Order: sequence, then C-alpha cells, then structure tokens
Amino acid sequence: MPDPRPLTGEPLALDLLNTRWVQDGAWEDLLDGVEGLSVWLAANGLDERFGADGSTLEHLLRARDALAGVVDLPGKPGGEAGAVARVDAVLAHGRVRATLTTVGPAEVPEFDDPSWGPAWLAARNYLTLLDSAPDRIRGCAHEACVLHFFDTSRNGTRRWCSMALCGNRAKASRHYARSREG
Repeated sequence: MPDPRPLTGEPLALDLLNTRWVQDGAWEDLLDGVEGLSVWLAANGLDERFGADGSTLEHLLRARDALAGVVDLPGKPGGEAGAVARVDAVLAHGRVRATLTTVGPAEVPEFDDPSWGPAWLAARNYLTLLDSAPDRIRGCAHEACVLHFFDTSRNGTRRWCSMALCGNRAKASRHYARSREG
C-alpha cells in the first residue's frame, strides 16, 4: 500500500501527528489498522526494527494522542500538566544507553517492550525538537488543515504545510475574494 498522506518526511514526532489529516472535508487516519502502521514504519525506516502488530499500533496511537495534546498548546514546551504526563507515560517505556563503538560514542535506545519502540522514538524526537528549536514546531496556517511541520526555512517564516497544497488554496481563496469585491 502506498503512503496516502499529503505531507511526509517531517521529523518522526510530527510525522506521527500527520497520520491524521483532513481530505475533502473528511478525516483520514493512516493508523486505522496494522496495514497503515506497516506503511508508517516503512516510511520512517523503522520496519526492519519493529513489527507491525496490534500492540505496536496501540502504543503508537497512545503516543500520537499524547503528542497531539502538547504540540499545539500555547506556551510550549511544557503545556498543561495532563498532556505532559501522557507524553512522560510513553517515555517511561524506554531509555537511552550511552555506549562506545569503534567509530566513537553513541546512544542506543532500549525499551522495556519492543512494541513500545516506535511510540517511544516519536516522543523522544519531540523532546529533541523542543530542545533544538521549539518555535519552529508549527501547525499549518490554513484553517482547514491539521498537519504539522518543522520549519527549516532560513528566516523561520514558513506558514503552510505545503505551498502546493495549503499555500495555493489560501492564495486562490484570497484572489477569489478580491475578484468578487471588485
């Protein structure tokens, strides 16, 4: 099954949030079953490390809900206590072990149950994004869009999940409004 999502390639935490989107006024959900989980794991290079099964899907949905509770809150990085607790509950299922390899220092994630791996990695990625540039974590500015992105533009003024999708819709809408007024 090909990946049907309109926006892919974002950092893991935001890519997980983008497994739900609105298309033609209806909600779509890539993670409505194990087949969609398999697509998401492959899209993020996790399919070799983790299986697409019911437990992994359940844990990933829990992580997605937890992240959704914190990502759009004003006053990031923390947000409200309940939302933070849900992210912390996901993070409690893994840890980072420091190690020395033949090429130098490394960090290896470890999980109490491998089915928590993708969920934990997504939550951990959100912490990394918060640590590096919390103001660059954004929701699309189009009122009908629910997608998220990490703004990597030089000046940090990106507003749309995609200029081809939402940016063009907004421009066309403004043009139509101006032409009706004139």
